[in-house]
Amino acid sequence: MDKVIPENEQNSHRLKLGAKAILLLLLFSGSLFAFRSFISPKAEMNLFHIAEIERGDIQNSLTASGIVLPSFERELNAPVNTEIKEVKLSKGALVTTGDLIMELDQEFTKLEFDKLKDELMLKRNNYDKLKLQFDKDLQDLQYRDQIKALQIQELQTEVDDQARLLEIGGSTKEDLKNAELQLDISRIEKKILENELQFTQATNLTDKEGLDLEYAIQQKRLQELKTKLSETAVKAPNDGVITWINEDIGKTVVQGEPLVRIAKLDHFQIEATSSDRHAAHITTGLPVIVRINKEELQGQIETVLPAVENNSLKFIVALDQPDAEILRPNLRAEVFMITDSKQNVLKIKNGPALAGSRERALFLVEDGQARKITLRKGMSNSDYVEVAGQNLAVGQRIIISRTEDFDHLDSFKIH
Repeated sequence: MDKVIPENEQNSHRLKLGAKAILLLLLFSGSLFAFRSFISPKAEMNLFHIAEIERGDIQNSLTASGIVLPSFERELNAPVNTEIKEVKLSKGALVTTGDLIMELDQEFTKLEFDKLKDELMLKRNNYDKLKLQFDKDLQDLQYRDQIKALQIQELQTEVDDQARLLEIGGSTKEDLKNAELQLDISRIEKKILENELQFTQATNLTDKEGLDLEYAIQQKRLQELKTKLSETAVKAPNDGVITWINEDIGKTVVQGEPLVRIAKLDHFQIEATSSDRHAAHITTGLPVIVRINKEELQGQIETVLPAVENNSLKFIVALDQPDAEILRPNLRAEVFMITDSKQNVLKIKNGPALAGSRERALFLVEDGQARKITLRKGMSNSDYVEVAGQNLAVGQRIIISRTEDFDHLDSFKIH
């Protein structure tokens, strides 16, 4: 007959079974870990990128992307409202001074030029006629003044005669007074004529100067239009390369609209773009290193553009060697803004293992062993990281590539 097992004994039995299962699981996990450690304690040297600790200078830098642009670029604009008639050259073409780049339609401008030329000739004739009239009016006043002078002489003679006749009784006092009155009137009239003559001389001179100035302005307009007419044949003002050109033949362009841009290829600058998170560090005069195809050039920030677009800030870098042979328009460049620097410090080449937080767990390679250490980083740039606060020395070797498969180990053999 079966014996009934008490409930407390059943619970105790279950607990013992559970404890045994947990213990077996822990033993299995430990064995698996020990087995993994046992079977993978070795690695080949060529699996890793190993760098030696060096001593030297280091610079803390912020990165930006850049593009090489000519330092000098000239824009040619439409001289008048016209149409693009023919395009002789295309973007990228090398030009020398005087090369014909494009032709604009001259018809409307030539009609306007001929019209203005005819108006100028007509105005010249009118000016000459007015000047002759000025001279005639002035000459008439001079003649009237001379006549008045003769009349005064005649009246003076009559006054003298009346005075003599009065002495001998041949005239009366009234006749003498009347003669003197006529003389005074003529003298006043002569003063009026002299005043009018002076005024006319002055105004004639001013009017003639005004006519000459007006004619000169009209002449300059004609000369300006003549120049614009010649500029409808768009020619290169200097040696260089065409960086942009409006090739839309038949398009109507207004005066001042861009037609072509020509850059000189003897001096260049860098237009760089960086995240606006670095805006506080991007200031004029900040030293910069520009890297193009592994070649480095020195420079400094010359201009910071005020606008922020798509969370990006643009600035212009002036190079110490703007005529370096490696420079070509539109080349891509890496730009490193130097925010700080140190001299004579321990440093190591930058690598994937050094990315991330200030303190990194890395493997030090010594005597065929890779031993895990904690490295604290100081300054850093794309090339080097400062080794700060460790008992490390020049020449010691550290794995700087990724080591995910070995991160669970404190050390492993390397050969």
